[in-house]
Amino acid sequence: MYNNPLPPNTPDSEQQLYQRALALAGYTMKELAEAAKLPIPENLKRDKGWVGMLLEYYLGACAGSKAEQDFPHLGVELKTIPINALGNPLETTFVCVAPLTGNSGITWESSHLRHKLHRVLWVPVEGERSIPLAQRRIGSALLWSPDVDEEQQLKHDWEELMDLIVLGKVESITARHGEVLQIRPKAANSRALTEAIGEFGQPIMTLPRGFYLKKAFTRALLAKHFNL
Repeated sequence: MYNNPLPPNTPDSEQQLYQRALALAGYTMKELAEAAKLPIPENLKRDKGWVGMLLEYYLGACAGSKAEQDFPHLGVELKTIPINALGNPLETTFVCVAPLTGNSGITWESSHLRHKLHRVLWVPVEGERSIPLAQRRIGSALLWSPDVDEEQQLKHDWEELMDLIVLGKVESITARHGEVLQIRPKAANSRALTEAIGEFGQPIMTLPRGFYLKKAFTRALLAKHFNL
């Protein structure tokens, strides 16, 4: 059992980070939280980022709430993914905020989304609501970079969605747009508005949007690497 209450230092290498993540497999949230002397919320409704925060503690993440990768010196992003007993993702995965203004000249290759997904440490966690949060276990981690086909899928959707934003059609984008990627409102409340471009090129105020990976994409990703 983990008995070191001190947070680990920042990992020196991708391999060290990966080994730390693999070492967490099988532990419950209760075991890890108690060893770290962190309180466990009753559920994740108000503490949606709590599991990620707990893992960041043990893995030595240093980016905090900055927009960069969780391990910027390694170029690695950490993503927890709640799964069911069959290993299927239970929800879409937030990647980053979608830029609604200042998009001239931005390409897929230079996009923040591609930068975030260049190298990802996926950590599956039990996510079924029938399992109390404290009893949910950590699964085996996976270090992933998009292969040629995955990158092409992501690029195609990103370009299609960004075209709609640039053309002033942000308000008409729904979660059904995109094969593997979607854009959805991302705001704490309906008063948190941000500037965007309207249909006639005029500035408008709208809800912030975020890029999310659809469940079908992450399901295929996990299935391929874990032979599900």
